[in-house]
Amino acid sequence: SLHAQTWNWKGIPVKRALQFGAGNIGRGFLGQLYYESGYAATFVDVLDDVVRALNERGEYPLRIVDDTPQTLCIRNASALHAGDVEAVAQAICDADLAATAVGVNVLPKVAPTIARGIEKRFADPSARPLNFIVCENLIGAGPFLRETVRGHLAPQFHAVLDEKVGFVEASIGRMVPIMTEKERAEDPLLICVEAYCELPVDKEAFKGPIPELRNLLPKDNFGAYVERKLFVHNLSHATAAYLGYLRGHEYIWQTMEDDRVLAGMRAATAESCDGLARKWGLDKRELEAHAEDLARRYRNRALGDQVRRIAADPVRKLGPNDRLIGAGRMCIEQGIVPEHIAFAAAAAMRYDHPADAAAGRLQSTRAKGGIEAVLQEICKLDSASELARLILEAGARLRHEGWLKQDT
Repeated sequence: SLHAQTWNWKGIPVKRALQFGAGNIGRGFLGQLYYESGYAATFVDVLDDVVRALNERGEYPLRIVDDTPQTLCIRNASALHAGDVEAVAQAICDADLAATAVGVNVLPKVAPTIARGIEKRFADPSARPLNFIVCENLIGAGPFLRETVRGHLAPQFHAVLDEKVGFVEASIGRMVPIMTEKERAEDPLLICVEAYCELPVDKEAFKGPIPELRNLLPKDNFGAYVERKLFVHNLSHATAAYLGYLRGHEYIWQTMEDDRVLAGMRAATAESCDGLARKWGLDKRELEAHAEDLARRYRNRALGDQVRRIAADPVRKLGPNDRLIGAGRMCIEQGIVPEHIAFAAAAAMRYDHPADAAAGRLQSTRAKGGIEAVLQEICKLDSASELARLILEAGARLRHEGWLKQDT
């Protein structure tokens, strides 16, 4: 059996990790941590070719791209197809640690399988607790997944879900660019990532002992770290991408060499850092140092990170609690006028890449009802609110300052 107990060369049982999602974060980040921590990792995915290749080879290459790139071999890897519910449920039964990195929209699709695995595991009352590290771009992802799983569980397992299953939110900072055709042709399992490799998680959410995992950083007051990720990292990245798109840039590193984009990004991020410092009592200088380190990482030419990847799905990224509107609302609640965040949001509303379906929906909404319709339908902002007013003013400034090729 794929999940029978395995032993290393010293005769010590190998710990088992079950990873939902074998994509950028699953293979490109968590897989490295599992391997370097002595886990055998089983990936659950829907892509037949990836599942087959992982099982045939039992390993895959991970390239750290920096000034001095290096390629690691991530071993002890296997895979299951997500459609094989009973096999995945058995893997949940056998796992020492589990995680998801499937995308927010896919969580409801994996919840029934997770529920089946929990029922199978805890049919034995003496079964050990199991923690799922939830690596998704969603504030409240842990409670969301718990309650979604609960909806598929037999009632007699509801208590054990709360007592023995941890849904531990994580803050994912590693950047994984879109692979080039050349890189994909080199090896279908190759994945390229930046060197940054830390995994802050919600310390309070674990059930039982906290797993030993390299670079795992269990944090108290985790809400502050979730918002720091969303309102510093995601906000600064999105600001660079949406302003950079208007300036015609293809890569994120190019946006960092454009003084106008860099100034806009720094100004928006400074507002957000100020708001987070006030809200959570965080050290403002540490937040600003973190923002400057992000700008340094964005300059990594070898990463080849594309503006299009960071700007993708503007409808989600203009959501009421997401990186732009959420940060703007947070600043207003803390008595800060988010003028530059509003400017970034106004730029995002002009994102019209023809290959992005969400951008098409955004532009359709704007064509029919103007920015006011975008504010109301996508951002869920009252047109009379302070943030809506600032975004409307920022739209005029985009035109006045020549950011727009025409009156778009």
